[in-house]
Amino acid sequence: MKKLIRIGTRESQLAVWQATHVQKLLAINGFESELVYIKSEGDIDLQTPLYEMGVQGIFTRSLDIALLSDKIDIAVHSMKDVPTQLPKGIVQSAVLKRASYKDLFVYKGNTNFLDDLKSTAVIATSSIRRKAQWLHRYPNHLLENLRGNVNTRLKKVEESNWNGAIFAAAGLERIDLRPEHSIELDWMLPAPAQGAITVVCREGDDYALSACQHFNDNDTATCTKIERDFLRALLGGCSTPISALAEIKNNELIFKGNILSIDGKDKLAIEKTISIKDIDGLGTKAANELLINGGQKIADSIRNGGK
Repeated sequence: MKKLIRIGTRESQLAVWQATHVQKLLAINGFESELVYIKSEGDIDLQTPLYEMGVQGIFTRSLDIALLSDKIDIAVHSMKDVPTQLPKGIVQSAVLKRASYKDLFVYKGNTNFLDDLKSTAVIATSSIRRKAQWLHRYPNHLLENLRGNVNTRLKKVEESNWNGAIFAAAGLERIDLRPEHSIELDWMLPAPAQGAITVVCREGDDYALSACQHFNDNDTATCTKIERDFLRALLGGCSTPISALAEIKNNELIFKGNILSIDGKDKLAIEKTISIKDIDGLGTKAANELLINGGQKIADSIRNGGK
């Protein structure tokens, strides 16, 4: 028997775009659905820096509660916002084909100062990962906090005296808001699962689970699992200066990961190229290797608030 699938979404333009995209994919496969709007703590408090809010799950908790209390049947998330450990009773039902994983620098004026690693500038981002990588490369720059949805953040950049701000390319491109004055930061490693959208449902809801399986992308699911395993084995939270990227090319998986101190001074990186048939547990193994080779000291300092 066909049922109407209730899709839970946050109210931001990007979140609604993602949920509507899932709604279209469901329709293509013969499933009827409706959007249900849920406010999240991350959308209500736009003042406190994310890392002070215990960011893990801040954008997903309200939807998780709606899911577990049967107000919605599935929830759609930017996968990088989802805690590496899903709440009890909630399971991943699909991972969509990944868009751009890159970070984007939206600048004002020009970007000449980026060519001088000793330059001074004011850069905005709320991401502790982006801050650490930026400070590692540009130790003389001042980093300012930037919160709000994509539209709000772009407006703040326009009205500020900052030199620019860092965004996820996928978020801006999905809603056609990527400014002309922007460049991809090819040197910056992304957050685990950046650029991917995930759909979750209640455990035991076979109807919703099977409906979403029609548009699950196996390669993206494989790569994001490895990246998130790496994150989880190192520290677990998404409010950490940990980056990871896994890509499948010619039957091989190329993995890059790093961990930085909060101030960006210390950095440890790892790279692996492995045959697809040998990738089981790769994310965890890479994390453990990094910890043994000096990463434990950085991880301990992050747990102690950077001290």
